[in-house]
Order: sequence, then structure tokens, then C-alpha cells
Amino acid sequence: MEAASFTSASSTTTPVSSYSSTSQSLRFLRYKPNAKPLNYKSSRSFSVRASATGADDSVVTVLDYGAGNVRSLRNAIKHLGFDIKDVQTPEDILKAKRLIFPGVGAFAPAMDVLNKKGMAEALCAYIEQDRPFLGICLGLQLLFESSEENGPVKGLGLIPGVVGRFDSSKGIRVPHIGWNALKIAKDTQILDDVGNSHVYFVHSYRAMPSDENREWISSTCKYGDDFIASIQKGNVHAVQFHPEKSGDVGLSILRRFLNPKSGRTQKLVQGNASKLAKRVIACLDVRTNDKGDLVVTKGDQYDVRENTKENEVRNLGKPVDLAGQYYKDGADEVSFLNITAFRDFPLGDLPMLQVLRYASENVFVPLTVGGGIRDFKDANGRYYSSLEVASEYFRSGADKISIGSDAVYAAEEYLKSGVKTGKSSLEQISRVYGNQAVVVSIDPRRVYVKDPKAVEFRTVKVRNPGPNGEEYAWYQCTVSGGREGRPIGAYELAKAVEELGAGEILLNCIDCDGQGKGFDIDLIKLISDAVSIPVIASSGAGAVEHFTEVFRETNASAALAAGIFHRKEVPIQAVKEHLSEEGIEVRM
Repeated sequence: MEAASFTSASSTTTPVSSYSSTSQSLRFLRYKPNAKPLNYKSSRSFSVRASATGADDSVVTVLDYGAGNVRSLRNAIKHLGFDIKDVQTPEDILKAKRLIFPGVGAFAPAMDVLNKKGMAEALCAYIEQDRPFLGICLGLQLLFESSEENGPVKGLGLIPGVVGRFDSSKGIRVPHIGWNALKIAKDTQILDDVGNSHVYFVHSYRAMPSDENREWISSTCKYGDDFIASIQKGNVHAVQFHPEKSGDVGLSILRRFLNPKSGRTQKLVQGNASKLAKRVIACLDVRTNDKGDLVVTKGDQYDVRENTKENEVRNLGKPVDLAGQYYKDGADEVSFLNITAFRDFPLGDLPMLQVLRYASENVFVPLTVGGGIRDFKDANGRYYSSLEVASEYFRSGADKISIGSDAVYAAEEYLKSGVKTGKSSLEQISRVYGNQAVVVSIDPRRVYVKDPKAVEFRTVKVRNPGPNGEEYAWYQCTVSGGREGRPIGAYELAKAVEELGAGEILLNCIDCDGQGKGFDIDLIKLISDAVSIPVIASSGAGAVEHFTEVFRETNASAALAAGIFHRKEVPIQAVKEHLSEEGIEVRM
């Protein structure tokens, strides 16, 4: 699955007040897994044209079938100087001069929507005529015969093969999230500028190479095994990765598809990038200051106010400007944490939504946002589900959402009852959007103990003894921005949220926050060894060496920092250069 925002192309600018639990944007919730399969039978006849037509036309047709954060793709297309026409009917597909299919979400409901709208047959007819086509992510997977995701489920059947889940027993973390390398299988113009660059993947399912589909394969990627990263035959292309989230190299891929006559800027080169890179993430804590302005701030053990007479909110810059700068500086992702909004009326927090919209116009790496994602009622008694709150974030440009306190409550209930109710925000959002779209943010505080058997929670032997010589500690989870401790440990929470549908864990540490003395290696090792989903290390970075330490001594997939980047104490590029010099693969 891929992250998805379940809305039609025309609904991206719909006012917040118009959304309801029965709106078109949530129509996939009504998907029935036992619906009749696609009736279309592909002849698999494929005639390659000599060249694409309409290459000079500035209009590109986008098939937004109602699932996905297509705002990022739209922004990328507009950034490259092209106009967009949205598919409304099957005839729009057949009339397209060039078609992009940004498929995200789950395989089965996507096929169901395409079939019910009559778009599956039109799509097959368009592709079999060898007309300019680019499928992205699920837009590649749907071209195959079937998928094992909630299946088997029949696909379009244009390419031989079955889409299956990554095998986590081979020591890989699932979902596959991050920047990985391509192995070019043949010379295709759109991949000419990839060279030694990484591209961004986020998925749990993949198609595998075989003798039957080998003629289609233009590149593969190694993650456990080699899987199909892209296909090409004639004017038909599809990629498993997200070019709209792959920085400059991704924009180059889109440019070469949209303008096939553009000259080749460099010779095809087998890249030096060899595997999944460790990610360096810039985090922006966003809140309103005392004047009502939205600013980026940074806490010291979660306290964001200056130690002055005025006690004002620490102001480190404007969110959109900083996000854009970090993208230029080489951040692999940008994370926004809305630390004061959404307390009473999440969907009314328009300034933060605007931050996402503006940031996504010029930031072509993944954007994560968190803060107040939960079920609630407004002052008029109207109920809003966490799914609606998340949907608004996705529509505004977020690729992933981060859940904090609400995930703690859900985990406590799950551990108490042993029952997955399906009603928590974590379960609802991961079921509809895919677990790779849901990050759980854990905010624990270290509690020292002399005897590990004295507590019911998992303890670790700490490197630095406690104030009374204690050699062990457990990590108590907190809610409400660290203000309230809960009767659950970080280890227990991490295991529970993985089972409930989290695709990634953002692991903070209140004790280390703002101290600049390094990440809590004991905590990060404990959690990254306990789960099979990616773990992002956070809190405590103060020098480039701290990033090397956390990647060498733990199984963290990414490391996040805030203050040292905001204050320009340690540039992002310096972190990456140091990691590379130390033999740790990063995206440069």
C-alpha cells in the first residue's frame, strides 16, 4: 500500500466546512472486499510506436481516481511548466496526449474504482496503443496480473506477474521507506539523469522480475531481493518509486517523460548508490507565538519559551521558508509538528494547512505532519473522525501523518483487552491510507530502577547509571506534549502500535531533548531491535558524530534533528558528508 488521500481531483480546494463523514473524499471506506473482479480481459497485444505524439503540447492528463496526495505531483508538473487536465470520464483517458497515473492506496479498492467507473478498459486500451503513459507506485503495480494484497485481486493484466509483499523474515523492515538505488536494466530516456542518485520509495508490496516480464523491466532495486523498480516498452513507462518526492532527480524523470524531445544532459551511468540510504530528517516544531504569528520554535526538554523576563515563545523562523531551505540543503524529509493547534478544532486550523500547501509547492521530498490527529466534536456538537482530520492534511500536501497521544491511548486499550476494535485513529487511518502513511510519535521519559524485576515494563541496562547509581531504566510514555505520564513503557507501546497498523516510529526522548549530548542509544536500540518497521531516532543531536553513533550502534533507519539545523550550528550537508566519510550510505 501507499499513502493515500481519498479525494477526487476537483475536491482539493473544497472548503473545510463542506466535508462530512459521507463525503466523496471518503468513498473508499465503502469498498467491499468481495466485490466482483474486473471483467476486462487483456489481449496483451502491444504494438510499439516509433515516437510519441503531441510531445510539444503543454497539457498533461492526470488520472486521479480518488486516492492519493496528488497535490505533490500537481505541484511538480506545474513547477516544470506544464498544465494539467483531470480525467473525469473514460473518454478523457482515450483523448489524452500523455497520461500520468499516480496510483496510491491499496490495490483492491483501486481496481474496484477503476472498474466501476469504466476506466480500467479505457486505460488498457490507451496503453495497448503504445501512447505516452507514466504510472507511479501503485500505478505500476496495477499493470500486473494480480496482487496478493488483501487478495488475490486481479489487476489490469498487461504485464505478466503477481504483486506480493516484501518478506520481512529476510531481515528487512516493511514497509520499504526511504531513498534507494536503481540498477538500470536498459537505456530508457526518462532514467538518463538518475546516474548515481537515490530515489524515494514507500511501499509494502512489489512485483518481481521473471522470464515472462523481463522485456518490460527498465530498472530493478535491491531490498531483500531484487524487485521491479521501473518498466518501459515503447512510450509506456511506470515506476515503483515516487519521482515527485525524489528531489531534483525525480523532477528530471518527470521532465523527460513530459518532454521526450529534451536533449540528454548526461550519458547513462551505472550509479554508485548501492542500497537503502540512512535518512536525515529536518523537524519543524510549529506554533503560534504570543503575537499570533505562526513560527518555528524549539524546546529544551519540551519547554519552548525563552528564559527571559518576557518569557516569549522561542522564534527560529518561518515554517515555509525553513522547509524550502532544508530541501535545498539536502534534507531527506521535512517533518512539521503542530504543537499548539488542533486542541479544540483541528479542521479549523487553516494557517497550518496553508503551511503545508505552500511548502509542497517547492519541496519535492516527503512531508510529514502531526498534531491533534484524533476524533473530536466542535463547539456545535458536530463529530469529526480522525480520518477526516488526516484527509485534510493529505489533501494539503502531507505524505505521512504522525499520531502521538491518541496512539498511546489506543495501545493501552489494546494491551488491556487484546482486541483490535478498528476504531482508533491509528487503525482507521492505516486501514484506509496504508500503514506506511502513519507514523507514531513516542515521547518517553527515563525512569531509573535498581531491580529490573521491580517493574512490569521492559527495562534496559543503561550506559550511564542513574542519580542513585541505578543500572537499569524503563521508558515511561507520556501524552499531552510530555506533561502527563502513562502506565505504559516505550517498548510495550512500540510493539502494540506496530500490530495496530503503524508503519514507522518516531522515537523521541524527553531527557535528551535540546541537550545536544547525543541520542539516547539505549532507548533507540531497545525499540529498533523490537519492531520490524522503520524507526526514526530523535532528540539530543548536537554534532555530526551523534548521527554516526546512532546509525552504527542501533538499527535506526533515520535520524531527526531540529535545533542544530535551525540555529545553523550543524548544516544538513555537513551531517551527510560526515556519514558518507564514515562509510554510511546517504543520499548526497
